[in-house]
Amino acid sequence: MKLSTKGRYAVMAMVDLARHAQAKPVSLSDIATRQEISLSYLEQLFARLRRAGLVKSVRGPGGGYRLARASAETRVSEIILAVDEPISATRCTEMGHTGCRADRSKCLTHDLWEELGHQIHAFLSSVTLLDVLERRLASSLVEAPAANAPGESSMAAAS
Repeated sequence: MKLSTKGRYAVMAMVDLARHAQAKPVSLSDIATRQEISLSYLEQLFARLRRAGLVKSVRGPGGGYRLARASAETRVSEIILAVDEPISATRCTEMGHTGCRADRSKCLTHDLWEELGHQIHAFLSSVTLLDVLERRLASSLVEAPAANAPGESSMAAAS
């Protein structure tokens, strides 16, 4: 799965906004400078984020943007979906009960990639802007046990 620039930049900009919008609204030009993102690109992203209710704009001198909700209540998955980025690992389009290939069958790895997409979405839904700001991600990841080699039983691995 590849997360596009649009989704990554939207998350980067929202984390920056959460970090700097404590006392006053933050201008997009300040975010653009700090994150090294094109201002015109940010304007497009923030229009979508505003329509999704994730940010509020403040007009006038000293204007800019604020988070619409607390950073602890804003999920990374919401940001990505607000900029029209589907969180999907399959190359297939949704075809209902039929498959994704020309003959209407599913490709052999369809279920694998579809489940990966679900896992990615679940993970991004569990992470808030505050988690990212406070760097709570690395400590929350649990190390998975090493998988056994094909044909190796867990008893053989323990000996």
